[in-house]
Amino acid sequence: MTAHDVKTGEKVLVLGAGQLGAAVLDSLVPAVTQRNGSVCVIVSPGSWDQQGNLLSDSHQQVADSGATFMAVDVADSTVASLQAHFSAFDTVINCMGFVAGAGTQIKITRAVLAAGVRRYFPWQFGVDYDVVGKGSGQPVWDEQYDVRTLLRAQSATQWVIVSTGMFTSFLFEPAFDVVNLAQKTIHALGGWETRVTVTSPADIGRLTTEIYLQQPPVVNEVVFVAGETTSYGELAETVERVTKQTFAKSVLTLPALQDELRLHPDDPMLRYRVAFARGDGMWWPISDTWNAQHNRPTQDIESWLKSTL
Repeated sequence: MTAHDVKTGEKVLVLGAGQLGAAVLDSLVPAVTQRNGSVCVIVSPGSWDQQGNLLSDSHQQVADSGATFMAVDVADSTVASLQAHFSAFDTVINCMGFVAGAGTQIKITRAVLAAGVRRYFPWQFGVDYDVVGKGSGQPVWDEQYDVRTLLRAQSATQWVIVSTGMFTSFLFEPAFDVVNLAQKTIHALGGWETRVTVTSPADIGRLTTEIYLQQPPVVNEVVFVAGETTSYGELAETVERVTKQTFAKSVLTLPALQDELRLHPDDPMLRYRVAFARGDGMWWPISDTWNAQHNRPTQDIESWLKSTL
């Protein structure tokens, strides 16, 4: 089978227009439109008012830039009904994330394959699930591993996985409890030497579009990108330097987190803390990334923090 060149007039479907979807669409819509292609976006039926207007300003901006929107309740849909929606498209880029609930990523992937879509970018904008494997304590990650297994077991649909590490903003999410800017606390997951790779959604959107367009095309490959790879110790140093403030610092060790998870097995943020405290598969060297190899600048934690503050 010859590699699928991104041709003019390609029909691209993007699933979801949240934080990541909006960033992807920002770069993707102009690029595809320039090549006489079209971009359609699937969002939930609740995204419109009774007059048929998009409720979200960011959705409206995407529509104004030339994308069309389609209402589909993905969580509620069967594989067959999704297959019917997907079959009209050449490429599907899945930006839907875990919000749609357990089992959704496998269902979407099965529908993409059944629809005979030529190229698929699954929702794998995260850690290295090949290294993490199954049993990380994060059930949605087990499903991510299964998605890879499913894609590798077939050859009709070409796939591209963009591994991004953690979204940079997630490090500063108060509920995640790594850096809490308001309370001036920093918790290392695992230990101060434990490493993590992060990329900002804006960079992910730009790089995903470039990877989609690359010639000769990327085929059946895991592509690594990164804004920065850091240890929690280095992160603490960066945060204190940029904010010019001293933070209370402590370690959440893997055994302590695992004990806590046994008491609260359904706490999603706790599951994430356990998974990231393991360290393995959560990071990769910047030199190994697509952006470094193609000389594409990305935003590091310091510049992200400065732009946020």
